[in-house]
Amino acid sequence: MGGPEVSATRLNTSRLEALALVLILLIVAGTAGWASFSHVHDWTMRHVPDGTPDAFGWANAVLSDLVPVACLLDIRRRRRHRDPIGYPVFLMLAFAAFSLAAQLAVADASPSGWLLSALPALAFMALTKLVFTGTPTPATAPARPTPAPAPGREPVDAEPIDVPAAAAPVFTPPTPAPVRSALVSSVVQAPRNGHIVSEVTR
Repeated sequence: MGGPEVSATRLNTSRLEALALVLILLIVAGTAGWASFSHVHDWTMRHVPDGTPDAFGWANAVLSDLVPVACLLDIRRRRRHRDPIGYPVFLMLAFAAFSLAAQLAVADASPSGWLLSALPALAFMALTKLVFTGTPTPATAPARPTPAPAPGREPVDAEPIDVPAAAAPVFTPPTPAPVRSALVSSVVQAPRNGHIVSEVTR
């Protein structure tokens, strides 16, 4: 009792948890992406000629952080179709290295400064990978359909029948008739006292 209801409740709970996890990760990844964008923008505008539009710095920021995301999606698609993934992996690593270099360039020259400056880019890449390559919620197995009864056959209520109990007949083998031994008679003529006498032998 309650089997399908319990399964449906667990499925809805799993979907809600998965949706909440995706929303949280997207918010955190968006925040980390904004911080990473700012670092790349500042680093770009620091090294471009005077008069370069500010939009150029934001364009570099978008390219450095969103190209790895696009490469990650393309890698998933290629794996599903069993295609080679060497080129998108190369692009992802190249643009990720560019973004990380920008984070370190604007940081203070100290281990803590490098770590704090690189943290947004690392968090953005890690959370993006977690969102797009996380383990999906396993689908529940479909319920097996109940086979329908064969048409034209209706259940019949059989009433019990009283069968009188009778003693089983005892088999008595017939008494064999007595076998009489066959008598074989023969006439033998033998001389006795000068006379021929016929005798019957058995």
